[in-house]
Amino acid sequence: MRLTGGRAGERGSSRWRCYAAVAAAVAATAGLGSVAVDPASAWYRSLDKPAWQPPARVFGIVWTPLYAGLALAGGRVLCGTQGRERVGAAASLAANLVLNAGWTWLFFGCRSPKAGLVGTILLDFSNAELMLRTGRVDRPAARLLVPYVAWCLYATGLNGSIVLRNR
Repeated sequence: MRLTGGRAGERGSSRWRCYAAVAAAVAATAGLGSVAVDPASAWYRSLDKPAWQPPARVFGIVWTPLYAGLALAGGRVLCGTQGRERVGAAASLAANLVLNAGWTWLFFGCRSPKAGLVGTILLDFSNAELMLRTGRVDRPAARLLVPYVAWCLYATGLNGSIVLRNR
């Protein structure tokens, strides 16, 4: 992991601003995505869901540490790189965050499990790319992404099951 140049105090201040920006982007993603979610809606309650789907309250509990890990991993990579490496990492993270928030709008906002499934599959590909890119720069940061990637794969299976049950 490379640090940007400058005096020690400037470098530390710059790193805090960098981490804060990444955390703000992840928090905005969580907020924008959550606006569309309505597990109490008549539409969502009417869907046939598999027995292995957790209760709605579990999702908020699970997503909080997953977003924290994503923000920490993103911060480590973006704040520890420069030049083309940083630009690529920023683009990868930004695309991932858009797909992450977009899923809830496709599934809940559009009331379309099929569109949600397409969105979550795209998110899974983005997760793989993000994890590989992160691992090339900072292996501990890539390990921080493992729970996020695993949960998204679980969500893809859940979304696929809902599609099959509600043709």
